[in-house]
Amino acid sequence: MIGAVFLLLALSIILLAIGWLIGGVAGISIALILAVLINISVYWYSDKIVLRAYAAQPLEDKKIKKIVEHLCQEAKLPIPKLYLVKKKVPNAFATGRNPKHAALAVTSGILELEDEEIEGVLAHEIGHIKNKDMLISTIAATIAAAIAYIAQIGYWSLFFSGDERGEGNILGLILIVIFAPIAALVIRAAISQSREYHADFTGTLMTKKPHALANALKKISQVAKNNPIVGPASTGNLWIVNPFHADWFTNLFSTHPPIEKRIKRLEDLEVEQLKT
Repeated sequence: MIGAVFLLLALSIILLAIGWLIGGVAGISIALILAVLINISVYWYSDKIVLRAYAAQPLEDKKIKKIVEHLCQEAKLPIPKLYLVKKKVPNAFATGRNPKHAALAVTSGILELEDEEIEGVLAHEIGHIKNKDMLISTIAATIAAAIAYIAQIGYWSLFFSGDERGEGNILGLILIVIFAPIAALVIRAAISQSREYHADFTGTLMTKKPHALANALKKISQVAKNNPIVGPASTGNLWIVNPFHADWFTNLFSTHPPIEKRIKRLEDLEVEQLKT
């Protein structure tokens, strides 16, 4: 959690620095106000937005409900609202501003997994809720988007300003248009990846079955690779496995750690549990 806080602070500093470069004190004030307004909006409405984007409907499956109730009792958390996304690709995500206002959505394809694999996936998502990762990741994504937006404004203001600042003008363009958005993407990815590892660990503490989650990740990643879904790219970080088509460029800023590394950590955790 401390690492995530420092990374969020770094994102905020980049946002404010861009505001300073564009408009001095006025620019930094506008950037700060924009960041606050966006984060307040995201805090209250992000769950409704993402659930609506995937046409999620209330879940009625008794098996899923029973597993979630057991895991929430284990984690000492209130039971989140459960939703179904009608997609054949197995996957799941959690959203919401805090544990009391959380939602957990699964795809219809999740039922094709083994019961203990389903439990591992749901435990991972409840781990996100317990660790308040949805809020952290959403704020990180929002600030990164704000940086990109303000950087674009900075580009056009410098391009059409007509002032003659020579090399300073060019340097400002490079910093604003290239390096700041890239740095924001890298930091956002680092935050998201660290939270995925943490949710894997938290989930397996509940189930005591690291192998079950490892097996589920193998299956889900293989299906996602062969059958990517269509949806808002900004929501990729929410799913347990990124369900969208990925290429070499998007992999540079992936919000998920490599599946192989996640599985290796889970296998190591399984070995440690067998020793104790």
